Amino acid sequence: MINAIAILIGGGLGLLLMGKISESLAKGMTRAIGLCVCIIGISSALQGDIILMAVSIVIGAFLGELLALDEGINRFGRWVQSKFNRGGTGNSFAEGFVTTTLLFCVGAMAVVGSIDSGLRDDQSVIFTKSVLDGVFSLILASTMGVGVLFSAFPVLIYQGSIEFFAGFLQDVFTDTLVAQIAGVGGLMIFGIGTNTALDTKIKIANLLPGFLIALVYYFLFLAGGNL
Repeated sequence: MINAIAILIGGGLGLLLMGKISESLAKGMTRAIGLCVCIIGISSALQGDIILMAVSIVIGAFLGELLALDEGINRFGRWVQSKFNRGGTGNSFAEGFVTTTLLFCVGAMAVVGSIDSGLRDDQSVIFTKSVLDGVFSLILASTMGVGVLFSAFPVLIYQGSIEFFAGFLQDVFTDTLVAQIAGVGGLMIFGIGTNTALDTKIKIANLLPGFLIALVYYFLFLAGGNL
């Protein structure tokens, strides 16, 4: 809940700044936050097994391309934009929604923080992540628009579900598994960072099946047992 609120508050403040800063300053801020996102992605990726990450990303990208996930998610973003932000730009809305949803949901802090909150009523990690999410949403909303605010809803569902079911998942989400998930997610976050900082065209949403591949690989080869 607190993460979603932070995103809404930060994004709302960002919208107030939108159009009030020069284009060059906005571009500079966007590239700077992109570099920060790259560092976050690298730090997460370093936690994972390199072979698992490579297999997961490559096979995930193949499946994502077959399923056209990126286009599907962007189409959904444009549909939401048409309902709630008729005066805006569909592509900008979809970009903000997809970019921030992946950024806020992927990574160890989202999983570990939600589990700690659900199991031990420890809000420290969630609070720290909320501060970061609020700052990122403020900066990104000032350049990408209202789509950033809509990422609060999938974040609420995603982290809320993990927190609610934490008691049932504590034996599944071991530290090692969380590290592998964070590693694969870190590569995706790094891709988001390069898209933002360097204007690359990596279709991050098409990499999402990589999480499923990572789980299968982990339980087959790293968990000490065969399925």
